[in-house]
Amino acid sequence: MPLSPLEHDRRYGELDQVMRAYTGQAADDTADAPGQAFTAYLRHTWHTRPWALAVAERQLREYAENPPGRLRLRLGEFYAIPDVGLPEGQVRQWLFRLADHIRHSIDNGEVPPPATPATHWEWHARFPELGQFLGGWFSQDMPDEFADHEAAVADYRATTDRRLVARLVGELHELLALGLDEADYAQALAELGMEVDPPESYTHAAWLAQLAGHLAQPLPDYGNPDAR
Repeated sequence: MPLSPLEHDRRYGELDQVMRAYTGQAADDTADAPGQAFTAYLRHTWHTRPWALAVAERQLREYAENPPGRLRLRLGEFYAIPDVGLPEGQVRQWLFRLADHIRHSIDNGEVPPPATPATHWEWHARFPELGQFLGGWFSQDMPDEFADHEAAVADYRATTDRRLVARLVGELHELLALGLDEADYAQALAELGMEVDPPESYTHAAWLAQLAGHLAQPLPDYGNPDAR
């Protein structure tokens, strides 16, 4: 039978996070240096959950040392490594290589410095509530569901826990603090799920600043604070 969610997380939870970091990215890590996807994973994890690196190193190494055998394959009691573009015979070596990079990073204190997110995974890992907001309220269906951008924002506020709204405000300020140019802000919002243009006469950065200020204002008729 398939793994239970608890057993999955115990055995493969952080391994799964590493694999998700390769979404849309090449597994181009070498013995000398990690590639872009794994560098993004190391950077974000070092600065947010440094303890998880040791878990990832162990799970990567254990999976490579004990890949699922015939019985586990038949029963479905294993984690399936997604296709990362490598020949099947090279996957185990690649997993060992990633584990070695983590161990080297920890043993030598080599921490990637803070930087603008470089991959789709890193954008969403760093700005989770902004990704939820943009993907949920500003997809390509937004013009059919709401009269305008203001109505979509009002619906988000009315249906979202005020603590998550506060988190979004913080993420908006963090994104603005990156000081990107307009083209990079447009790309960042697209990575995070926005599929429509900002309101007319607003640049992407100006809309983000206006949105942060608007959402920071308390509403007397906020609605159900425990929604969502």
